[in-house]
Parts: sequence; structure tokens; C-alpha cells
Amino acid sequence: MIIVLKPQATEAEVNHIIEKVKSLGLTPHVSKGSERTIIGVIGPEDILRVTPLEVFPGVENVIPVLAPFRLVSREFKKDDSIIDLGKGVKIGAKEVVIMAGPCTIENIDSLFEIAREVKKVGATILRGGAFKPRTSPYSFQGLGKAGLQMLREVGNELGMVTVSEVMDSRDVALVADYADVLQIGCRNMQNFNLLKEVGATKKPVVLKRGMASTVKDMLMSAEYILSAGNFSVILCERGIRTFEDSTRNTLDISAVPVVKQLSHLPIIVDPSHAAGKWGLVPALAKAGIAAGADGLLIEVHNHPEEAVSDGAQSLIPERFSSLMGELKGIANSIGRKIS
Repeated sequence: MIIVLKPQATEAEVNHIIEKVKSLGLTPHVSKGSERTIIGVIGPEDILRVTPLEVFPGVENVIPVLAPFRLVSREFKKDDSIIDLGKGVKIGAKEVVIMAGPCTIENIDSLFEIAREVKKVGATILRGGAFKPRTSPYSFQGLGKAGLQMLREVGNELGMVTVSEVMDSRDVALVADYADVLQIGCRNMQNFNLLKEVGATKKPVVLKRGMASTVKDMLMSAEYILSAGNFSVILCERGIRTFEDSTRNTLDISAVPVVKQLSHLPIIVDPSHAAGKWGLVPALAKAGIAAGADGLLIEVHNHPEEAVSDGAQSLIPERFSSLMGELKGIANSIGRKIS
């Protein structure tokens, strides 16, 4: 349920309503928009039906939320959410944000080299995995804490925001100590204990769509994070599993406008995991920008033939640089920009 406040509602009136909601055993979430302040209420709506909040000073209207994902929905917040990632980087606004780097952190020298190359042509966020979910238990699983320390060192040195995946609720505090943005991978999209744990950190979160999940499934997972108090969530379309085997996954480009209709949260596209082949990444990246994505997550490696994971879908820096030039033109054509 949403409580819409009058434009002239005072701080005292807002606080009074919040306290009343809490006294009923419900959870209030305040969102201040450009024109209105609204309070989203989580809990059994039948309680509010017998407590007419419309009569409280400062209340303009009380609206039931039809979508099961209440805090994530456009009903809760009409304006697009703009998330501050730190170091002057914001996502969800006019500027399209580019996240780039290796799938897996391998060593400090390689990470520095890749980071310098991607930053030089406009990437503002450095991605790098320290904990890697692999299909085979015998494959390289990442460097763990040592990899996170490398990521932090490179991010600090180059002034880049950093993003890395967290796989286990027991590792959330560790990853949050080193990475600016926490990533939830597709395999963990419905790991609800992990979602609640990252929600408690209040750090920005990239939530990847599960390989066999609907858009609404993804939004419901995002709801777990928001309901824990963390509204800094970035959705990520990375392709879903279908009968088509010419690509690693099938990029559901329609997910971008669908999310824009249903939710106020920003959404990015990961063309690397969707394609599985570097030669297809540029086309999918361009499609993502044209469809309205707020950012891209692209794998870049200076020696992909030697990469310990996902070398086949990684762009070399020269190809990434060429792609960035093309992406800037597409962004400009739809009224957006890439730095």
C-alpha cells in the first residue's frame, strides 16, 4: 500500500504517519520524489483497511499496490531511481555507465593494464571476480580475499568504482569491505538469505537475472533487497537459457523496456555472458543501449587466449576501444551520453 502525502505536508506530519504505521506492526519506506513524498507500507493490507490513514494530517491519498513487487514498482515511485555509486558515478540518469574488466582477477599487473585501457576510453567502473561460480568444481574458483585486495588497490589508484560478485552470505562483509558495488550472479538470484544480507549492507547491488527466470522473478528478488532497506539496486539482463544453442544464452532485449515500464530501478545489459563469443558482443551491446539500458557490463582481457575463465567472450582492449566509439554515437542519437 502507498500513502501519498500532500505537497505541503510537514516533517512532523510525515513522522507522525511513520510512527502510526510502525505501531500497527507494519514497515514504512519513505521515498521523496520531485513533486511528492510517498510512504510505501509493507505488511498485511487488511490492517490498514480498518485504520483510515486518509484522515491523518498531510495525507492526500492511500493507494493499494497491485504488483507483488511493491517497493520495486512504478506505483511506489514514478521517477527513475538514480543511484550514486561513488567517485562521481551515478546510474539511472542521462549518462550510460560502462562497467568493464576481466571475468576473473588473475594478478595485479594484468588487472592494472586492463583497468587503464578501459578507463582511457570511457569505462568508469572496473569489474573483476574474486569468487567465481563455476559449473565444474575442478575449475578455477577465484583468488578470494587476495583478488579483492588487488581490485581495491587498482580501483583506488585509478579512481574507478569497483564491482565484484558475492556468492555466499558468509562472505558479504568481506566483499563489501573491498568492493564499491556488490554483484549477485544469475545462479544466486533467488538465494533469498544472500539477498537479505546484501540488503542489510546498504551498498549498491547489481542483481543479475537468473538463467531460467522471468522478469517478474527478477523484480521479486530485487524486492527482497529493497525490503531489507537497500534501495540501491541495479538490475542486469544477461541472457536466459532457451532451446537456441548458437549463443551461450539468449539475450532478452525486451526485458529492458519491460523493466522500465514496471519498475523505477535502473537496468543494465551484460552482452558478454549473453553472447559467449566476443564477435557477437558489439552487436548486443549496441542493442542494449538502443533499447534504453542504463549501462553495460562488458568483459575485457588483454590476453583472452590465456584467460582462466571466459576468454572466448572477452574483448581485447583495442576492440573495446572501437566499440566504445560506436556506443557513444548510439547513445547520443537517443538523447543520452557516455563519458
